[in-house]
Amino acid sequence: MTAGERVLARIERDFPAYQARWLDWLRIPSISAQPAHAGDCRAAAEFARAELASLGFSAAIRETAGLPLVLAHHAGPGNGAPHLLFYGHYDVQPPEPLELWHNPPFAPVEVDGPHGKRVVARGAVDDKGQTSMWLGALRAWVEETGGLPVGVTVLIEGEEETGSPNLAPFLTANREALKADVAVISDTATWSIDTPAVTTRLRGLVYMEVRLRAAERDLHSGLYGGAALNPINALTAALAALHDALGAVAIPGFYEGIVEPSAEQRAEWAALGYDEAAFLATIGLKHPAGEAGRGGLDRRWARPTCDINGIWGGYAGPGSKTVIPAEAGAKVSFRLVPGVGWRFAARHGWLDFA
Repeated sequence: MTAGERVLARIERDFPAYQARWLDWLRIPSISAQPAHAGDCRAAAEFARAELASLGFSAAIRETAGLPLVLAHHAGPGNGAPHLLFYGHYDVQPPEPLELWHNPPFAPVEVDGPHGKRVVARGAVDDKGQTSMWLGALRAWVEETGGLPVGVTVLIEGEEETGSPNLAPFLTANREALKADVAVISDTATWSIDTPAVTTRLRGLVYMEVRLRAAERDLHSGLYGGAALNPINALTAALAALHDALGAVAIPGFYEGIVEPSAEQRAEWAALGYDEAAFLATIGLKHPAGEAGRGGLDRRWARPTCDINGIWGGYAGPGSKTVIPAEAGAKVSFRLVPGVGWRFAARHGWLDFA
């Protein structure tokens, strides 16, 4: 047996133990967007640090202006072998609305899936799942062979779900410590369970929060309705105007100068045999949305988008309350593509490259 074959056999044999570590990590509610969970985020970072230290890495919690990250190094065989940099993140998105979960989001459970058993919990995939995959592979190599066949640096951050505001300064300040021959980012997807993929680029993201305030206090609609501006009415009218009747973003100049996929890219996409109806069926939908006249993969991979991610204002509890709220708000995101998508954002002050 080769070393690689022995490692694969160990993974099969010890898989329950590897899965148990993953489940323990999933039980930590490391929600980076919610300040109340800052301690949980630190606990998740410490979990990863301890895991790497147990494999012979020099591993440390590194502070940032926000949440901490983990930086770890293993020299490998020291014979001129390649050096790999693995990136992952331990933070997860908020699990709300909690009433839609069949089980608590941080109490992982196994359920039946289309390809056998699967684990359901917040972060089971993004990104504790992918990160646990290579942490398990590193453990199998160390436990089976006594070391690693390559040099490895690991960077696990805790703010990816909030836009990684402190990652760029850390990368700049630690350029030498992060040098590697290959960087592996474990936060993307495969095409299918039988078709792996190497992701080379993703659409960019601009995210914003919009607040509209009118009167100095909430008002009674019986006394002020028809006379006072209702910020929910005004905000929803503005948000509705972001798209035209054919599903395109209606902001002037939004699509101007966008770089279209090459003929080679389109040929690769065509070879995938994409079935949009089947894709939508997995999420309980029958009809596609987005730009009319564009194919499904174009809309998902090559076109910019605008989405309202959240909206609030007034009263949304049980029963009725005839209120004209003083304030309304929304969260809006844009997915951007090569070409004017970036320049458009910069021209409108949405991006800061300083």
